[in-house]
Amino acid sequence: MRKLFLILLNLTALVPFSGFGQQKPFSEQMANTVLEQLYPDSLFNRTDKFPKWSYDMGVIFEGLTDVWRNTADADYFNYMQSRMDAYLSIPDSIKNYHAQDFNIDNIKNGTTLLTLYKVTGKEKYLKACHQLYAQLQKHPRTHEGGFWHKKIYPYQMWLDGLYMGQPFYAEYASLMNIPAAFDDIANQFSYMEKNARDAKTGLLYHGWDESKKERWSDPKTGLSPHFWARGMGWYVMALVDVLDYFPAEHPRRQELIAILNRTLSAVVKYQDGKTGVWYDIVDLGTRKGNYLESSASSMFVFALAKSLRKGYIPASFQQNLDRGYQGLVKEFITPAGENRVNLTKTVQVSGLGGKQYRDGSFEYYMSEPVITNDPKGVGAFILAASEVEFGKEQKGKKRRTVTLDNYFNNEYKKTASGEIKPYHYLWDGDDNNGFSLLGRVFEKNGGQLNTLRTAPTVQNLSKSNVYIIVDPDTEKETEHPHFMNETDAQQITQWVKQGGVLVLLLNDSGNCEISKFNTLARKFGITFHEDSRNRVKGNDFQTGAIAIPKGNAVFPNTAQIYIKEISTLQVNAPAQALIQDHGDTIIATAKYGKGTVFAIGDPWLYNEYTDGRKLPKEYENFTAANDLVHWLFKQINN
Repeated sequence: MRKLFLILLNLTALVPFSGFGQQKPFSEQMANTVLEQLYPDSLFNRTDKFPKWSYDMGVIFEGLTDVWRNTADADYFNYMQSRMDAYLSIPDSIKNYHAQDFNIDNIKNGTTLLTLYKVTGKEKYLKACHQLYAQLQKHPRTHEGGFWHKKIYPYQMWLDGLYMGQPFYAEYASLMNIPAAFDDIANQFSYMEKNARDAKTGLLYHGWDESKKERWSDPKTGLSPHFWARGMGWYVMALVDVLDYFPAEHPRRQELIAILNRTLSAVVKYQDGKTGVWYDIVDLGTRKGNYLESSASSMFVFALAKSLRKGYIPASFQQNLDRGYQGLVKEFITPAGENRVNLTKTVQVSGLGGKQYRDGSFEYYMSEPVITNDPKGVGAFILAASEVEFGKEQKGKKRRTVTLDNYFNNEYKKTASGEIKPYHYLWDGDDNNGFSLLGRVFEKNGGQLNTLRTAPTVQNLSKSNVYIIVDPDTEKETEHPHFMNETDAQQITQWVKQGGVLVLLLNDSGNCEISKFNTLARKFGITFHEDSRNRVKGNDFQTGAIAIPKGNAVFPNTAQIYIKEISTLQVNAPAQALIQDHGDTIIATAKYGKGTVFAIGDPWLYNEYTDGRKLPKEYENFTAANDLVHWLFKQINN
């Protein structure tokens, strides 16, 4: 009976809830509410009172970043960027940020600044990040080294502070090559768990005062009286976000994963049996006055979903995730118009100490206002919904390894830290020239991303289902380019013949080595011409427009794409023209043995032309990326 119930529960999770109709995913619906209701432009045009530099906004922006990456709708990115730009309108300064306050909350928005820097490359965002990092370097600490929550709360660590400071610290350290930071970051989580964890329940108390002088602190332990749900939500969100940038080979990475497992194991024990969500004071669900709270429940769902997707926790947690997400929508989400929803029942704020003294008692927590569409809850819900939606896209799809070449395309540049690293058409590139959005599309469909930095062989391609070669280097692009030769071409050809799916994304003459690369392409009946078609001047996008005929087998959902400065193709058997324009073959495919080849004379699916920030909406490169990935995976073993 229980097995049947879980099957039905999973099935209902795939269909819209009654009252919402056939609308967009909940992450997008909530994000649309943000754009219409929260932080309007007029707020940043005021001369009398400019808005605070507030972590609430940063939580919203984390959610919007995810939705933008999932949809390539630039409205979400532009909303985030315009509001951050308002704080940076004075050079080398952040409006209403005061480093001398040593408030760990003020670090949170740094993750948004890092995103903006990585995507746009604008130095003003990185300079602002340097200011936040400078605060961390001077931030007061407990005797063992834990960051104080604020200067006005000496010797105190709160669960909230881990989310406010550590994800930024880890991402900044990764970008700026500060390896020593990762021991410090691991220590923050270790100190918090060691000092705040209750041995009986496994839950973490909201705050800990090392000095034991604060009125709310226990004179023996220094702990606050209760387990506040959102505090624990901040803590587990911090863990899963820090792990994105914590080095895979670092000896303390597994320590953080173990803390995450212990904490989530404790959290799910207090998941409400009836609704699947959590109470504001986690362990007192039966106490009069306690209530189901939406921000903490969203944070727990987000942490569970991301941990499952990343493989940090056992699959047995899936049932907790399913019940939690069902409960989120049922208990807290209400319709707010077409493709709009509201999030109800979020506690506005809960703290410890302060001028209007917050004593940490149960009565105190119950006294704080509970509101609709609080930014902390809204941001957490968008993150939770986005993760759940992403996981459902992956569910049931066979894992496929997608390998990106970094041998024939092997360019380097100096990074922000001064290191020399590979760049240009790589999975980890968030800038215009990166493939981070394409990589996300592959992952959504079950792809596992891989990079090959050595010469291809049948053996080192044996575990790859798809192999992508992009923009082979010329001598002007790299000092010692790896040109295609007969040996490499034979190895790749043999791999395709055995069932591999090969994707060739070249470039136009002058920006790509073509003549030697044709050693490989001709084996499949494809020759790249050394020409440069669709040379677009400025924003004359129409010059790069290519229409996709209705019913196209590869691009069934795409009407028009944008490709500029391309090499056209000559096609002979076994290759066939897929897309032609004014007598030129633009895209070709070939069946070769058990394998398949897809070829086009441009890297056209890089971020600049898929992320929605540059192209007018009538050019559907992001839709085409989704279509192409579906088609490529269908070719495997066909």
